[in-house]
Amino acid sequence: MNVRFTEDETEALRAQAEAEDRSMQDVARAAVREYVERHAHRERVTEALAILGPRNKDLLRRLGEA
Repeated sequence: MNVRFTEDETEALRAQAEAEDRSMQDVARAAVREYVERHAHRERVTEALAILGPRNKDLLRRLGEA
């Protein structure tokens, strides 16, 4: 897989890699992992709210009124 970055993105990646004393590839791979994990977490939270929200509707209403 090849990823093409703009000059600004490449420079930002280079600066971050230097600051962390890591390779640009390592920093980019970590960024992709964090992105995927963050979005997977949001999806799990959304699913949980879809289940728990209706079950706790009265409690949530009362908390909103407090």
